[in-house]
Amino acid sequence: MRKLKITELNRLTPEGFKQSEKIPLIVVLDHVRSLNNVGSVFRTSDAFRVEAVYLCGITASPPHPEIHKTALGAEDTVDWLYFSDTLEAVDKLKKEGYTICAVEQAKGSIMLDKLLLDKEKKYAIIFGNEVKGVQQTVVDNCDLCIEIPQYGTKHSLNISVSAGIVIWDLFKQLSD
Repeated sequence: MRKLKITELNRLTPEGFKQSEKIPLIVVLDHVRSLNNVGSVFRTSDAFRVEAVYLCGITASPPHPEIHKTALGAEDTVDWLYFSDTLEAVDKLKKEGYTICAVEQAKGSIMLDKLLLDKEKKYAIIFGNEVKGVQQTVVDNCDLCIEIPQYGTKHSLNISVSAGIVIWDLFKQLSD
């Protein structure tokens, strides 16, 4: 086996990405404090053609060198909006017909491996603060909670890891 060179990967150009069809998914970051996590979410969102990333509350927005360090330019290709209040973002998404999903451990949450999406619908997934998670007031305004099954002694994952897992799973279900 031979590793491929970057020139052999046939990646989209930034212009090509902007014009490409996206999956019907918006990622919402609710008070995410780590700029590295924000950058990683942008990069994952680029990899799986997510429509947009909504940055809320204390979540930093581009341009920022610490976001760029992990996003590697994806902050320039993936559309994004900033909201001072996450509930404003949720209200906008609801008005636009999105099913709102918090990625959170909650009573009645649906385990990711049991989640079945409808390809005819649009979805928004909310990831919360590294310590406090998704705000309860935001969870109260969601249509459902998605939980990543975990089988060890820890009951949490880093946001960038959670985003990678969830976005990949939703991409598989929503892409053609």
